[in-house]
Amino acid sequence: MLIDTRGLSCPQPLLMVYPHLSGSEAIDVLVDNATSRENITRAAHKNGWNVTEQAESEDVIRLELRK
Repeated sequence: MLIDTRGLSCPQPLLMVYPHLSGSEAIDVLVDNATSRENITRAAHKNGWNVTEQAESEDVIRLELRK
């Protein structure tokens, strides 16, 4: 699953991702600001997910959430 949160400010990106953290499907999230990256990473870790960051471009990071 890919969730694109580019252009959105928190808490909207976190609210888009949070409902999916109870599932077991891999989630990729595109973010373009540090606050969203930090908040989504923190929530994922609290829910037992591993998070890997991959640079998509100069301004966009792909967060790969895996159980």
